[in-house]
Amino acid sequence: MGVALAIVIIVIGSVLFHLFSPWWWTPIATNWGFMDDMISLTFWITGIVYVVILLFVAYCVYKFQYREGRVAAYEPENTKLEIWLTVLTSVGVVALLAPGLFVWFQFVNVPEEATEVEVVGQQWFWSFRLPGADGKLGTADNRLISEDNILGINPNDPYGQDDIIIDGNDLHLAAGQPVKMLLRSVDVLHNFYVPEFRAKMDMVPGMITYFWMEPTRVGTYDVLCAELCGVGHGYMGGTVLIDTVEDYDLWISEQTTFAEMTTNTGIEFTNLVEDP
Repeated sequence: MGVALAIVIIVIGSVLFHLFSPWWWTPIATNWGFMDDMISLTFWITGIVYVVILLFVAYCVYKFQYREGRVAAYEPENTKLEIWLTVLTSVGVVALLAPGLFVWFQFVNVPEEATEVEVVGQQWFWSFRLPGADGKLGTADNRLISEDNILGINPNDPYGQDDIIIDGNDLHLAAGQPVKMLLRSVDVLHNFYVPEFRAKMDMVPGMITYFWMEPTRVGTYDVLCAELCGVGHGYMGGTVLIDTVEDYDLWISEQTTFAEMTTNTGIEFTNLVEDP
């Protein structure tokens, strides 16, 4: 009886903690409502299964407790029960996986007005690149990376000359403006993760992955690497600062472009790679 009662208390406590949890999410990016809805649906499905199974266990513990002379029944096969379990499990799996397809479509279906921002990950820090006055990012290739060209930007691409280089772990974005995050790794597998935005995507060497988001609340949010990338993985952190449009414009005017960076170094680049 004590064990059965303890299980029931655990179930009730779990449900109450979920309903009145102090860490319930905050709408920091308006376009992630569909992702929150999927999380809620997942909680409801798994929560109902969790409650039913534990209450069933509590019932069995109490109902079939030891009594002298009681003998357990042996039934190695039950076709009807197996069919029901297979059907219910299949329905549950579909209900959990199907919404993810719609969420993924929203996650990568970028609006036309979104601004492109490149995130470059390497052991063990972040770098960023934003478009300049022309609104376009120039091409880049990891084989062009050097001490004077830290992101491997193609020096022969005119669109890359006014690109803004952020050699550090702090990225500024303007509130209320959608951005397409282009993700590139220069060494091993990384994962760009901003928990508050529900934004997370692998960065695969040799590939450009992407997603989009529209931050709506001014503030400072942590960037994490969510993929084990070596001994310094735990220290690979950064910051996304969401500014008002006025503050963002002021910050962007103080940054260094690729052309200014190459002029300051006094080094002329050559085309080391064909069609990067």
